[in-house]
Amino acid sequence: MKSRYQYRIYPTPGQQTELAKLFGCCRVVWNDALALIKAIPQGEKWPSNAQLQRLVITQAKKDPSRSWLSGVSVVALQQSVINLGTAFKNFFESRSGRRSGSKAGFPRFKKKLNRQSARFTQRGFSIKAGKVYLAKIGKLKTKWSRPLPSEPSSVTVLKDCAGRYFLSFVVEVEPVTVEPKNQGVGVDLGIETLATLSTGEKVKARDTSALDRKIRKGKRQLARARKGSRRRESLRMAIAHLEAKQRDIRKDTNQKLASRLVRENSVVVLEDLNVAGMVKNRCLARAISRARWREIRTMCEAKATLIQDREVKVISRWEPTSQVCSCCGYRWGKLDLSVRSVLCLNCGAEQDRDVNASVNIMAAGLADLNGQALSSVRPQSGAVACLSTHQEST
Repeated sequence: MKSRYQYRIYPTPGQQTELAKLFGCCRVVWNDALALIKAIPQGEKWPSNAQLQRLVITQAKKDPSRSWLSGVSVVALQQSVINLGTAFKNFFESRSGRRSGSKAGFPRFKKKLNRQSARFTQRGFSIKAGKVYLAKIGKLKTKWSRPLPSEPSSVTVLKDCAGRYFLSFVVEVEPVTVEPKNQGVGVDLGIETLATLSTGEKVKARDTSALDRKIRKGKRQLARARKGSRRRESLRMAIAHLEAKQRDIRKDTNQKLASRLVRENSVVVLEDLNVAGMVKNRCLARAISRARWREIRTMCEAKATLIQDREVKVISRWEPTSQVCSCCGYRWGKLDLSVRSVLCLNCGAEQDRDVNASVNIMAAGLADLNGQALSSVRPQSGAVACLSTHQEST
């Protein structure tokens, strides 16, 4: 199976100039091809990738206004057109329902200030003596944080909004065998407590509130800065660095959590959360977006393919995990977010809201995997619930 390995690179000032030219040419080729397609009248046949490459690369180089396209590798320019074709394919398959996951939108024009990228196939790069050679760029100093498991089939050079450069390799990896410690675990995702496990363990989210305050203050200053001024550009870069640091902290936390869950448990059960609907709550929208719950699910699913005998199960969002006692199975109903613990008078158990939900998530997931009804896994009986509260948002 294919996987991506990303590394930080440190190009020289001259290489940064050449990379800027490369990113600009790839962006222009993408935008020219997209503009050609948008200009085609409805009902007429669209050109193929080969025809687009001939129009926006081969013939464009003969035009004095596009002659500078000859100064960069043609491999990256061709891949830019191929990537546009893939974007259109994803859009139409998503629109017809043949593509799973979130809906793919219609391709848009690329902008200079967004993240820049250029992709090379094997005929456009090589790796020698610990340095990566890119066509018409040269050898790049690379920070090898881990060795590549196999020969890469392609590499993408990236520049983020904070001005950092990366190389992303596509390699073939083989699944490894790791003995699990537990049969399964249910995970209830939250805000202050990032994840509550069915074992009773709670994983706290790393506090990035100080960074968030700096970013919000910087954006207020950016809104007052004069457009086109050097001060505005320096503010924009400072904000981009803070946002990159905040994003890296969240990603690191989620990566470590997903790795531990998949490595230690044969089955990881998560809940299908309606994040798009939750962020409409203006009081919790920023906190929910910062938690990046969908990213945790995606990471768990990706890591489960790299280890043999691992499975990630996602239960329905309509499963009443917070409304049912995990001991006796009585359904006490919907609870306010301020309610953090529940005392069940039927069985006498005082349930922590998050732990109770994670146990119910695991029971629902295992029942679904075994083809059983949830009632056969969890007993049902009547009860009356008494509630005790303390303030915490999840």
